Amino acid sequence: MGQNHSHFHSHDHPDLKGRNLIISILLNSLITVAQVVGGLVSGSLSLLSDALHNFSDVLSLIVSYIANLLSKRPSSNNKTFGYKRAEIIAAFVNAAALMIVAVILIIEAIERFQNPKEVESNLVIWLSLLGIVANGFSVLLLKKDANSNMNMKSAYLHLLTDMMASVAVLIGGILMKFYHWYWVDPILTLAIAIYLIYMGFDLLKQSIRVLMLFTPNSIEVHKIVESIGKIGPVKNIHHVHIWQLNEDEVHLEAHIDFNKDIRLSEFDAILEQIEEEVYHRFGINHVNIQPEFGKCDSKQLIVQD
Repeated sequence: MGQNHSHFHSHDHPDLKGRNLIISILLNSLITVAQVVGGLVSGSLSLLSDALHNFSDVLSLIVSYIANLLSKRPSSNNKTFGYKRAEIIAAFVNAAALMIVAVILIIEAIERFQNPKEVESNLVIWLSLLGIVANGFSVLLLKKDANSNMNMKSAYLHLLTDMMASVAVLIGGILMKFYHWYWVDPILTLAIAIYLIYMGFDLLKQSIRVLMLFTPNSIEVHKIVESIGKIGPVKNIHHVHIWQLNEDEVHLEAHIDFNKDIRLSEFDAILEQIEEEVYHRFGINHVNIQPEFGKCDSKQLIVQD
């Protein structure tokens, strides 16, 4: 017999998230076109690299927007969890895209070191200012939701790193204009790439952990077992699985061996105690318990199915 209960519900505003994503997509599309044209005219690799990053932003924002729409679709008979993992998949795709873009930028920077070119710095300065303003506005739009949603965080990181890249391009444009330090261009490109790797790697690890059904880092299984073991006539807790479905749901599944043959009504009361305990102490809001008495099965805490 299993019981599954949710103790709280998300109070996000998906319509606002969707609207903010659309605004960010339009702004970044404008920046990308302007920077590609400007980069080709000026000969600036850092501006073209910033344009490439902006283009990856547009793609990642589109992915995030689609995932946001899918996550609101209801469950069905053949999709019992609905599309609740859509935003986690989007976060993984966007984080992986950050890493790929970074590698491309590193290769381009090395090639430019070997073949330095003069850069039209005035155009670089004005277009980088456009990137700072537009990306800065997009960052402000997504900042609130980025704190509680992995998908929005991936989009936010794309925009934040691109704003930082535009700042770096602006500094480079000023140095090239007044000091003719054209070697600054590939150095800034390399710095942007390293920053992308630094920002994207942690998000990539987080999304992989969720997709692989790993236990959340904040949860210690032994402490949960110890806590449940103090409730009522619990003899043993085994066959434990804990995983994160999405940003809002953490699931606990376990078998509990009781030291006496309790009635169903007694089990319901104990289950309610367990739900309250694991929710308030560990943030687990979906519990599925299989009660047992005298059953001959493995009593190991973790069992490979």
